[in-house]
Formats: sequence, C-alpha cells, structure tokens
Amino acid sequence: MNVANGPQDLLSQAEILSMSGLEFMQAIIDGKQPGPPISQTMGYTLHQIEDGRAVFRGAPEFNVTNPMGTVHGGWYGTLLDSAMACAVMTKVPRGSVYTTLEYKINIIRSIPLGMTIDCIGEIDHAGRSTGIAHGEIRGVEDGKLYATGTTTCIIMEMSQA
Repeated sequence: MNVANGPQDLLSQAEILSMSGLEFMQAIIDGKQPGPPISQTMGYTLHQIEDGRAVFRGAPEFNVTNPMGTVHGGWYGTLLDSAMACAVMTKVPRGSVYTTLEYKINIIRSIPLGMTIDCIGEIDHAGRSTGIAHGEIRGVEDGKLYATGTTTCIIMEMSQA
C-alpha cells in the first residue's frame, strides 16, 4: 500500500469524485493511489476491501501507549472509525463523499503491544444521505475480540465547480 508523504500526494477532489467509493478504496489496495497518511502514524494498513466491508491490519507499538503503558483508547477508536467509515465508503456513489457524524466504541480487553490485529468494518445500512456500520477488533493469532464499535456517517453529493 502506498502511504502519502504530504498533501501533494493525495488526490484532488475532482479525482475523488470521478470514482465510486468502492473504486476509490480498491485503488488504494491496488497501490494505484495513496493510502491514508494517518495509517503510517498509527501503525496500520488497509488490508482488504470489498463491497460493504473494510479490514485494516496493524499492531500497536509503544508510540501509541498511554502513561500507564497500555494501548491508548484513541488507537482503538481511530482504527474502528477507519474500518467502519471505509465500509460505508464502499457504498458511496460516484460524485459523492462521506464523513463520520458520530461513533462509539467499547474496549473489551487490552491488546498486547506488538500483537497483530484485524479491525473489520461492515455496513448495516447505506442510504442516500446516511450510512451505518459496525466494527470489531480481533487478534489475528488468538481470534479474541478486543473492541467493538458503531458509526453513523453522512453521505453528501458534491457538485464539481
């Protein structure tokens, strides 16, 4: 996956609007366009994409811990927001964009540092103006459930000026 180094590496709004959300996400997986810059900061990558489903894979390292040395809740939230919102993105039609309106997470147990996890987002509903999805973080090796989440996103038709 390509990771952008700066704003110059990201697509223009016109380029983004020329694709459906699924085409946009598939182009990231295929390495044809830059991935999200935040993934480099947070230590995860887009691993799989399909209609209504997005999977990010990563492993928390020391740089994402809180002062107690455990994985910061923001890491769980960022991953779940990414996976759930990208699941919604796969349903966004050409000429439209989306953004997260709200999300909620539940942390079930602490992820050990260095443990590879999958964060899976799946669509529950995608309409003309809203998308709803749920997500979970699971250990790749142990299969344990570490966190869950839900999101509501707004889908907006954009005019190209």
